[in-house]
Amino acid sequence: MSASATAYRVLARKYRPSTFAELIGQEAMVRTLSNAFATGRIAHAFILTGVRGVGKTTTARILARGLNCVGPDGAGGVTVAPCGVCANCRQIAEDRYSDVVEMDAASRTGVDDIRELTEGLLYRKPDLGRYRVYIIDEVHMLSRSAFNALLKTLEEPPPHAKFVFATTEVQKVPLTVLSRCQRFSLRRVPVETLAEHYRRIAEAEAVEAEPAALALIARAADGSVRDGLSLLDQAIALTDGKVTERAARDMLGIADRGRVFDLLASVLGGDAAAALDRLDHLYQEGADPLMVLQDLLDLSHFLTRLKLAPDAGLGDPIVEGDRERARPLAEKLPLPALARVWQMLLKGLEEVQTAPSAIQATEMVLVRLAYVADLPAPAELVRSLAATGGHAPPAPASRAPPSSGTEPVVAVAPAATALAAALRVEPEASTNPPPASAVEHDPMPQNFAEVVALFDKRREAVIRSHLRERVHLLAFEPGRIEFRPADGAPANLANRISQLLGEWTGERWLVAPSKASAGGEPTLREQEERRERDVRNEVAAHPLVQAVLETFPGATVTAVRERFAAEESAADEPSAELDPGDETGMGEDKRAMQEKMAEMQAQLEAVEMTGVAGGGTVQLTLNGKGDLKKVAIDKTLVDPEEVEVLEDLIVAAFNDARRKVSAYAEQEMQKLTGGLQLPGGLKLPF
Repeated sequence: MSASATAYRVLARKYRPSTFAELIGQEAMVRTLSNAFATGRIAHAFILTGVRGVGKTTTARILARGLNCVGPDGAGGVTVAPCGVCANCRQIAEDRYSDVVEMDAASRTGVDDIRELTEGLLYRKPDLGRYRVYIIDEVHMLSRSAFNALLKTLEEPPPHAKFVFATTEVQKVPLTVLSRCQRFSLRRVPVETLAEHYRRIAEAEAVEAEPAALALIARAADGSVRDGLSLLDQAIALTDGKVTERAARDMLGIADRGRVFDLLASVLGGDAAAALDRLDHLYQEGADPLMVLQDLLDLSHFLTRLKLAPDAGLGDPIVEGDRERARPLAEKLPLPALARVWQMLLKGLEEVQTAPSAIQATEMVLVRLAYVADLPAPAELVRSLAATGGHAPPAPASRAPPSSGTEPVVAVAPAATALAAALRVEPEASTNPPPASAVEHDPMPQNFAEVVALFDKRREAVIRSHLRERVHLLAFEPGRIEFRPADGAPANLANRISQLLGEWTGERWLVAPSKASAGGEPTLREQEERRERDVRNEVAAHPLVQAVLETFPGATVTAVRERFAAEESAADEPSAELDPGDETGMGEDKRAMQEKMAEMQAQLEAVEMTGVAGGGTVQLTLNGKGDLKKVAIDKTLVDPEEVEVLEDLIVAAFNDARRKVSAYAEQEMQKLTGGLQLPGGLKLPF
């Protein structure tokens, strides 16, 4: 390897600014720092934010040189323009100055790293210079403990210490740190500034570079000086000293801008076949489909800016011919159409990124765009439909002369065809509308419950819910409802009820809400709950149920189910249906039931059911009352130290045994009550 190849430095390092005068695109920050240095109002801590490659670390190093520069004669003070020739400036530039400490927080994130950095800071004076400068890059990567260890020193630093932090994600830096620093947000460098900067570097490197090629590189850099210099380095190596626009496009994978204009013109003209043909040529020449869509997106944005303000495109580094070509397109297309193109391209960009085939997805995006190009804007469509009485305008006929004896051939314009397809408009068979068919109405509700049932039938679930839960009925007659709305009822409930009932019944309904704070019947939900409560209390007072409740403490009545008519007709035996007024029969039946249940309880105590879990790993035995009798664990199948596993297996075995006990108890209960009608919903504590 030759010495020249070994000594080569990439452009980003070779042309790194050493003074604020060489720093591009950050004029506001440079002006602020210049005033601070001139007046001696220099903060003890700075935080520099911005995207990659805009000069954060470079600014930090220039600050360190300016704070410690002594001038060529050794008698200078702090300056915003370091001389670069004194010993301090040279050593800082060569990264061998002991009073400038740089730390990469991405690799040293802990509290020990910060403690090592600040240890002895109060007592250790600068070795050579005026200040000890601490530069922490990617400071947002520090841990919370590391930030806390830095806070006290940052709040009350010694007079000889300065801190400079750099970060790309300032939102991750604690506010307690931000409030102790002077913040500078380094902005993205404009494209034209980058292009001019790269032109000067190309001249310094004796490289011939076309302005259009430098503009492409500057646009691809996206405001980052370093990214653009890396691309320029790559372009110089690719072209062997002459950077052309074609070479830059090939390197970046982007299409010729003029051909992208042709593609956009084909799409906006509705010519899908021509658009696909142009896309195929670009793809065969190496253009990336994703970059083609990105270029179309940029052009649609550029056209929109030209449409709004013709001078808006003057700052864009596009050659004058392209700018002149963009103006006719911008003048021809309305803003709604441009906005629609932007939205569809943006959605298409997401689809291409996730599609299995990028070129196929791009083709489908262009077909969609070409299809909607002829469609009118929504506002024009509304005006057109309003002018034609809600119907689409008829398609124009062709000018071909009709042949004798045949019907004239009618040609439909593509725009009208697309519009009709979009609106699903069918041709009218006659100018006179057909007679309206008789509308069938629902029968008139005769009570409020029938009103609610009608809303249920019509699937108006929301209003039905309000009628059941938030309406206190004051008066009802067919065609008139007066009610008191409960809390939570919508303000337009009465109007909606009146409107829908009128449509469904064909009659006029007067629905009037009352402003009274009390009165009216309980809501339907409250009435149902009261009926359920009364039935449950009645069932609980039944002697058979009382016998069960007394025999089994903890048993409860959870629900009451009505028997089917067939069951009621079949249960005619005296033992099945007891007269509640026959106190003698009720008492004897209660005693008999208690005796039988006592016998069943004794049987249940003697019965044992075993539940199994883990293929026999755990076996757990319960008696008929649910009391635990035995637990057996096969230690050859499970490690006794695995407590959580054992707990899960024991719970599973317990549930299995309890299911078996419940099934047995239910079976015995059915045998016991075979000749008696025990109300449903009775829950026994098995």
